Order: sequence, then C-alpha cells, then structure tokens
Amino acid sequence: MKENNKAFESLIAGGLIGAALGAILSKDKEEGSILGALIGAAISATLKANENAQQTNQPVLIVENGKLYQVYSDRKKKFLKNLPTSSTKWPEHLKLK
Repeated sequence: MKENNKAFESLIAGGLIGAALGAILSKDKEEGSILGALIGAAISATLKANENAQQTNQPVLIVENGKLYQVYSDRKKKFLKNLPTSSTKWPEHLKLK
C-alpha cells in the first residue's frame, strides 16, 4: 500500500509540474495547464513503472530505431526483430476539439 501512495504522490507532483510548464509555454493558459498536467502525470507514471519493472528482474521490451529489443536488469540487450514501418503520414499540426 505504501508503494501505491508513493506512486500516487509522484503522479500529483508530475501533474502539477506539467501544468505549470504547460501554462508558461502555451498561449491559452487554461488549455496549456490541462495538457501540461496530463503530460507531467504520464511522464511521472512512466518513470515509476520503469523503476518498478527493473526491480522485478524481468526483461523489458523496448523499441529503438524500428527494432524490438529485450533488455535485462543488467542492461544487456537482446535483439528480437525488426518492426514493420508505417506508411501513415501524420499532419504536422493536429486540432483537438
């Protein structure tokens, strides 16, 4: 239960830091705060999940340059396969509604 509380606290901290940063960088302060909070919380949760995964001594899957690797707790990487490339062309700017 203690670990869950720490994770929750780091999510709050990440969200608050993200909100402040988003508000500073965005022209629309309210929208920037919300997006920044979501991004901050997501980054914080990802970092915490990665720390917890490393403590299990189980290999983790990562993608680098279109290749799938298995990374062990001692940082050794094992190549698994090349991933197919996407032909989807994403627009440079997206409008959120």
